[in-house]
Amino acid sequence: MRVHLGSDHAGFELKQALVAWLQEQGHEAVDHGPASYDPEDDYPPFVLRAAEGVVADPGSLGIVLGGSGNGEQIAANKVTGVRAVLAYDQETAALGRRHNDANVIAMGGRFTPPERACDLVKVFLETAFEGGRHARRLGLLAAYEAGEGLPPLPGE
Repeated sequence: MRVHLGSDHAGFELKQALVAWLQEQGHEAVDHGPASYDPEDDYPPFVLRAAEGVVADPGSLGIVLGGSGNGEQIAANKVTGVRAVLAYDQETAALGRRHNDANVIAMGGRFTPPERACDLVKVFLETAFEGGRHARRLGLLAAYEAGEGLPPLPGE
């Protein structure tokens, strides 16, 4: 599988470890940067490129990394077609895929050791979307994102 990655300075070391691990596992890692550590790096240029890479590359997934992963998740979700989730354990990584059909996982380099990050990414890559009621919910969000307005309240 092709996996697009982007980070800032706080996620740089973890990104490098994940790129190597993905390649060892037979995946194609597409590193959108940064290419080297710079303590002044901002995440938007790299994370937005990784997120756009996922949308432009059907069937691929993405990983965005920063200090906490929060800002990176927010940035990735600004790209139409991205459903980024913040994962901090195996359950949140799996639920992001199963219930939300997430195509980008966000993690914090300051809070996620490389071994755990590899475990979370493995779960994320191997978990399938359940569909069903979750597909209906994603449809409501897609309609809103397409400018169709708020979904009706129950009973309307």
